[in-house]
Amino acid sequence: MISPVDRMSATEMRATVSLALVFALRMFGMFSILPVLALYAQGMPGGDSPFLIGVALGIDGLAQAFLQIPFGLLSDRYGRKRMIYIGLALFALGSFIAAGAHDIHIIILGRLVQGTGAVAAAIIALTADLTRDEHRAKGMAVIGMSIGATFGASLALGPVLNEWIGVPGIFALTGVLAIAAMAVIRWLVPTPQISRVHADAETIPGQMSAVLSNPELQRLNFGIFSLHAAMRGLFVVVPLVLAASMPLAEHWKVYLPIMAISFFAAVPAIILAEKHGRMKVVFCSAVALLCLSTLLTAVFITHFAALVAALFLFFLAFNLLEATLPSLVSKIAPAGSKGTAIGVYNSFQFLGLFLGGALGGFLAQHVGNAAVFVFSTGLAFAWLLLALSMNPPPQVRTRVLHIGQINPAQASGLAAALSSLAGVVEAVVIASEGVAYLKVRTDAWDEAGANHLIKGQ
Repeated sequence: MISPVDRMSATEMRATVSLALVFALRMFGMFSILPVLALYAQGMPGGDSPFLIGVALGIDGLAQAFLQIPFGLLSDRYGRKRMIYIGLALFALGSFIAAGAHDIHIIILGRLVQGTGAVAAAIIALTADLTRDEHRAKGMAVIGMSIGATFGASLALGPVLNEWIGVPGIFALTGVLAIAAMAVIRWLVPTPQISRVHADAETIPGQMSAVLSNPELQRLNFGIFSLHAAMRGLFVVVPLVLAASMPLAEHWKVYLPIMAISFFAAVPAIILAEKHGRMKVVFCSAVALLCLSTLLTAVFITHFAALVAALFLFFLAFNLLEATLPSLVSKIAPAGSKGTAIGVYNSFQFLGLFLGGALGGFLAQHVGNAAVFVFSTGLAFAWLLLALSMNPPPQVRTRVLHIGQINPAQASGLAAALSSLAGVVEAVVIASEGVAYLKVRTDAWDEAGANHLIKGQ
């Protein structure tokens, strides 16, 4: 039986579910446009340029790459909810600009404004404020699952929505959903009594240099960049190729089974990686599968059945890597620097979205559609070489322990004492937060000893 102490409180559950809903409302509009924008843009001024279509698909990522960390830092100073309101308002404004666009350049402008509403880091910080340290990982997991489910559902529903309300309608709906997300923040999300910096969930500027100079983390940053570059480049070309074989309104018949089956097919491999210590094997296999899928897409781009099979392999690899990459970042990042490592990782992800769209469009325009996937194969192969040479990730998990008020000298001594305990790989005590961040081996560690040290300090 789970004790009440081990359960999330009603407030924590409310905060987690409502913030996951905010993410879903925001992401649905962004994702649902992906399978339809390229085809829609062809019918407007400037839409005959695959490069401009690629820029339109990816430009939101450019803004998010540079603004998501500043938004999070500003939320420390000016308040979580205030910055989220501003971000969602900008996102809604960009959506309405794109909804009223009559040429590709205005769509690009609207998508750019959408990206300036980079609220992800601020929402994560608010989640950290509203959950206890021991339950924060659960909250983040729920949010992550909501994003994954929204991604799959929106790709399938995008062509259906296009048939009902058209691309301008999808953009307008996106703006309305952003306003709905603001209402969720106002009336459903609790207001934290105290907001503070959380090293396990937020970017700490003083940690940036150490994170950026960590070669193992840089391998992962290159990986998430490559993965999302390949994904965004895919949507420059694939909708056009599918349209040669079936009407756009029926594209959901391709996306829905691919996303559903690939999601559930990935689960056993994820369990194998996490529960049985096979993370590197599963991870490298997924990168190899990504490489194979993009190569097959390039070869069979004009063969419908083979293309669909290649897309299934792509999204199977995509789902595996989306699940394992954040786990690897958490395992590899220094104790007390997880938030910064994730912040940098997310910035590389957004940058990949932009460059994947822009470079994909450029290659499609000047070389040919298959070149987009040849480029993605090259990125995936380079990533595979980096993945094969990485050190096996440690079998560790993060524990956060409350230590109460403590001065810096006491913090240093406590960190040294905690580091000497059995099963503790690394310990960092942050006096200003009143917490200790520990990396401990998953098989066994001296939790009782850690609690004894904290009580006696």
